[in-house]
Amino acid sequence: MQTELSNQLGIEHALFGFTPFPAVVAAISRAGGFGVLGAVRYTAPGDLERDLDWIEAHAEGRPYGLDVVMPATKVEGVSEADVEAMIPQGHRRFVEETLAKYGVPELPDGEVPGWRITGWMEQVARTQLDVAFDYPIRLLANALGSPPPDVVRRAHDRGVLVAALAGSARHARKHRDAGIDVVVAQGYEAGGHTGEIASMVLTPEVVEAVDPLPVLAAGGIGSGGQVAAALALGAQGVWTGSIWLTTTEADLHSPALTRKLLAAGSGDTVRSRALTGKPARQLRTEWTDAWDDPAGPGTLPMPLQGLLVAEAVSRIQKYEVDPLLGTPVGQIVGRMTSERSVQAVFDDLTRGFERAVDRINRIAGRSGQS
Repeated sequence: MQTELSNQLGIEHALFGFTPFPAVVAAISRAGGFGVLGAVRYTAPGDLERDLDWIEAHAEGRPYGLDVVMPATKVEGVSEADVEAMIPQGHRRFVEETLAKYGVPELPDGEVPGWRITGWMEQVARTQLDVAFDYPIRLLANALGSPPPDVVRRAHDRGVLVAALAGSARHARKHRDAGIDVVVAQGYEAGGHTGEIASMVLTPEVVEAVDPLPVLAAGGIGSGGQVAAALALGAQGVWTGSIWLTTTEADLHSPALTRKLLAAGSGDTVRSRALTGKPARQLRTEWTDAWDDPAGPGTLPMPLQGLLVAEAVSRIQKYEVDPLLGTPVGQIVGRMTSERSVQAVFDDLTRGFERAVDRINRIAGRSGQS
């Protein structure tokens, strides 16, 4: 699984793993891939610094990266409190009525929601970068368009490659024109924010649109055969995420959620605006159904929706309210049927890749040829 991009980054396999868990980042990098830490949940600089220190101590000198969320549209002089004030009271009532319907308890006095949307605000992402650029990260990825030009320059001045996710060839060309180094073609099947074009169609379109920039294929990748297919479509590697959620190193803090993920099939996800206000693939639950019901008030645009549901999501997760309990995850969840170590998942991907290449050679009548 060697490509020009993997050689440039000094990794054994062109397999990139996005995850919010530092232990998974380090394990992916130790296994010969490239771990990428999702930074959106870090609203306190000290917390990000702590976890980057941990990765430094456990990645055995292997390269890793950081994924931030910097919205393409910048709003000057608007605080979180200003945004909170824009949320209609009718939507607040709907949240409380839905939680009451399922008997979701309040958070204990003094406990603040563990999940806040503040990480989606540009000033928070810039604070994260102030921390991250003091560490030897090799890649900076942005999930919402191209980072601002000064951020791209800042990364390049430090020898850091910049990646951006794209759901269409049009988006990919904008990234190329913005000076992005790596385009992640994220297909419809992917977990989290994703567009409407499936990976089989999207990947070659993006490869052609930004040639000769390297492209990573994302969305629906959880087997070695799918990795081989991505490279056959012109990608220089794969960007994976969901497949790491049920690894033993992941820290979901919820046995019930892990059980739901292991039991889910590939048809048990939905693209819903319920979490952030933008379409994001996640487990389908009675919570997503409530927000997608035409009889309800409908979701609010980002970042209003995320602020609105932050406490509700924390309450649902804390008390593991099964009908409402979910998480962003891709359609590949159907392959996630047991808890395994990162190394075991990585070995399965690399061995499966070798088998797929051998199979293609046999089909093409090239047995024994490299």
